[in-house]
Amino acid sequence: MLLRDILYKAAIEVVKGPTDIAIAKIEFDSRLISTGDVFVAIKGTLSDGHDYIEKAISLGAIAVVCETMPDVTTEGVTYIGVKKASSALAYMASNYYGNPSASLKLVGITGTNGKTTIATLLYQLFRNAGFSAGLLSTVKIMVNDKEYPATHTTPDSLTINKYLQEMVANGAEYCFMEVSSHGIHQHRTEGLHFVGGVFTNLSHDHLDYHATFAEYRDVKKSFFDNLPKSAFAVVNVDDKNGLVMLQNTAAKKLTYALKTYADYRAQILENQLSGLLLKINGEEVWVKLIGTFNAYNLLAIYATAVNLGLDEREALRLLSELESVSGRFQFIVSDSNITAIVDYAHTPDALENVLSTISAIRTRNEQLITVVGCGGDRDKTKRPVMAHIASSMSDRAIFTSDNPRSEIPEVIIEDMEKGVEPQNYKKTVAVVDRKQAIKIACQLARPNDIILIAGKGHETYQEIKGVKYDFDDMKTVKEILGQLNK
Repeated sequence: MLLRDILYKAAIEVVKGPTDIAIAKIEFDSRLISTGDVFVAIKGTLSDGHDYIEKAISLGAIAVVCETMPDVTTEGVTYIGVKKASSALAYMASNYYGNPSASLKLVGITGTNGKTTIATLLYQLFRNAGFSAGLLSTVKIMVNDKEYPATHTTPDSLTINKYLQEMVANGAEYCFMEVSSHGIHQHRTEGLHFVGGVFTNLSHDHLDYHATFAEYRDVKKSFFDNLPKSAFAVVNVDDKNGLVMLQNTAAKKLTYALKTYADYRAQILENQLSGLLLKINGEEVWVKLIGTFNAYNLLAIYATAVNLGLDEREALRLLSELESVSGRFQFIVSDSNITAIVDYAHTPDALENVLSTISAIRTRNEQLITVVGCGGDRDKTKRPVMAHIASSMSDRAIFTSDNPRSEIPEVIIEDMEKGVEPQNYKKTVAVVDRKQAIKIACQLARPNDIILIAGKGHETYQEIKGVKYDFDDMKTVKEILGQLNK
């Protein structure tokens, strides 16, 4: 493909050299450059691609896209100066892969909590309905029934378009995609053609990356601002930020809620460990998912499915068939009747939602034991808040490691403990080793008790000092409860 065709719609400011040259591929990692490639110099949070321009050229790059032109240029290399390299990369990736999103019904799901569940269950619903579909999520990437591992909530632009192109090549009609605030802010979703957007909720998260909550909210809002008139925007109006998302969108505005008037409204008639009985827009449906937060998720899924053209009755039938998502309120019941729940809850709001759900279905004749940690190198302000929620809403709270990354686990736990109120001190204990913490929770539990293991959910590793070790909460608790039952 010619460089000029790859650059279509990118905001170009300076061109030095010919653009009618054939390009082998696009790279933004200089280590992956080979002869005939174009190198895009991205200014990242940890490194600046501009520092690697010479290396990229030495490895065979014949074109460079950058924000700041080098003082010294190499003969035979084309230099393209752009306003924002990450934005240029997004358009270049779309063009290089043949603008695959334009051939799909692509729906983006954004918000603090619920993105993975909604995206995954929409994919599941449309596959169950007999459609060819794809999924881009935190947990995995799916092209029909073929699974690929996921590394980021919203992958880089090249990865997104590579998988979208594969979906098109395999006949996919729909794609459901998690859209993170990082992904929006870093322009990874620019150049994509969305037919719909879903807003779940907004709460305390990623304030290590976004300077303020208002900035975090406005980044999410920009996704809806950029939706075309032909698209639809489905937002949760029980969250006060829901209507904010709709303020400047050209898309068709649609709302959903449990508490207030909305286009799509649900009531929870029954809430049990076996599922929910919901009344959606006057029609009753039994679903296998649990809790108020899942009632919101299912309502968003229903609204999206209907606006993608499914019959309302058929959409309800398909809702009733949906199975829970890996690491999202997954539970097992041991031989001794101990219920262990594993959930990805890693924000204060998500943890409170899960504990509220458990509170609504428990009898109070049993103990609720919560095992929870907070990630290292991430927003520190939520640590005491999560510890406060866990200690005040549980009978016992065990503070442990999540993914400490480069931080000292004991220091993270100390930060958490600052949020525990005096009356809850005796309910808490700190156990740095996560496996040991889960083991202690299992040893403390008696028949009919409930154990919640929060924070990691679907993750099958623990990151400590730059090394990822195998670790799976569900596998661990199953193994320990099995041993205790012998």
